Amino acid sequence: MSQTVLSPPRVAVLGPESCGKTTLVEALAARCLQHGVAAVAVPEYAREYYRERAYRPEYADVVAIARGQLAAEDGACIGAEVLICDTTVSTCKIWSDVAFGRCGADLLALHRPDSYALTLLTSPDIPWQPDPLRSHPHERESLWQRYCDELARARVVPVHVRGTHEERVATAWRAMRQCLPGLPII
Repeated sequence: MSQTVLSPPRVAVLGPESCGKTTLVEALAARCLQHGVAAVAVPEYAREYYRERAYRPEYADVVAIARGQLAAEDGACIGAEVLICDTTVSTCKIWSDVAFGRCGADLLALHRPDSYALTLLTSPDIPWQPDPLRSHPHERESLWQRYCDELARARVVPVHVRGTHEERVATAWRAMRQCLPGLPII
């Protein structure tokens, strides 16, 4: 699979539930802004999707969320020098496999893990935090392994992010500086 990185460059932040993705995305976007880089934190679209409806996912919901996630990324591009994405369609693919035992052609057509300049994979080494959209507190390790396997199949080498909040931000920031040298001050 050849890499087709989009412009502006996008950073994918992936991992199982309650592994600090949102906190990391927000911290990285804030740090970019402090350094004069126009960064946009793209939120997890599933939260918007389920804001107005009951959380009883069906396969069609997963496809709709994947489309919404991509639309949110595309919509955030104007004026941005970098997008930091709180999950991607890779999460939809994994959840489809877990929840429904399949991933149809419609979802696979949206799955493009190689279009990110950098993929950060958050580890389940922090305490679980309950949330209405989280349902697998005891499966984070196996879900983390699914992310590892999925990224390996796509020939995407993620940067593993683990430890305290400060350690996670430092690891991710170093990776961004290495992968995005064209951005000012990064």
